[in-house]
Amino acid sequence: MEIKDMQAFYTVVEEGNISHAAIRLNIAQPALSRQMKRLEGSLGVQLFERGSRRIRLTEAGRLLYARVERILGMVDGTVREITEIGTGVAGAIRIGTITSSGALVMPQLMREFHRRWPMVTFEIWEGEGTRILEMLDSHSIEIGITRSQVDANLYDSIVLSNEPLVLMMNRETGVVGGRDTVRVSELKDQPIIVPLRWKAAFEGYCKQAGFSPKLVSVSDSIVLDVLSVRAGLGMALLPASARSMMGDDGALVVKRLVEPEILTHTVVSWLKNRSLSAGAQNFVNLLREMYEEKGRNE
Repeated sequence: MEIKDMQAFYTVVEEGNISHAAIRLNIAQPALSRQMKRLEGSLGVQLFERGSRRIRLTEAGRLLYARVERILGMVDGTVREITEIGTGVAGAIRIGTITSSGALVMPQLMREFHRRWPMVTFEIWEGEGTRILEMLDSHSIEIGITRSQVDANLYDSIVLSNEPLVLMMNRETGVVGGRDTVRVSELKDQPIIVPLRWKAAFEGYCKQAGFSPKLVSVSDSIVLDVLSVRAGLGMALLPASARSMMGDDGALVVKRLVEPEILTHTVVSWLKNRSLSAGAQNFVNLLREMYEEKGRNE
């Protein structure tokens, strides 16, 4: 199977049908259909389910798609490394981030970076932490932003300062008292929305306080959690940086969680012993510069 076959297969799956993929690839639709049939013939398996207007993959097709995504990411990453080495004034920086950390780190960094290197663009993927590290390993991205410690034997990293977890609540339905803090013990019988990564720790603190929390939602999506609070589903346990997603209409309130306080941090990492593109290296250098300056000011 050649790279061009992988690229064609990947495009067909991404576009959802042959005709749209043919337009994107700038080839005739019959030619692309024949190419996909030859690919199935060479592999000896059926990749697509027939009889549907939109492309549906067989089990073999789904496996191939996952492998092709990694291979093309490695090929593209290798090409970018070769062509962009020694330069940093153009090109793209490929970054993967979990939602809450991206909201904390990226906006100011991107603004300052763009001011210094206006011809460099950002390609940003969002996902949960494990997915971000998988993309780093496959060279689909160069820099990963997560909230988990990484293996120092595999990755270089910068760990940003701790930030507290807070409770975001709807002003009309969720305010607990008039203070700007909330004790864990005050959350008994309150409907709570909690990200999956903090579920076990939060349940443990509630148990120490003598009750089991009333969890109404557990998810990996900070954006969905904020929207759920806005809809009145319950209070959400979130990192303090999630304030940036509240909006300015005054509908939401944030209170710091205390007794106990729960802290989290952001980790920016990249593969050890791998040459970053010049743009990505400039990004890391700028992160160090801004982070160290912030630390001195604090």
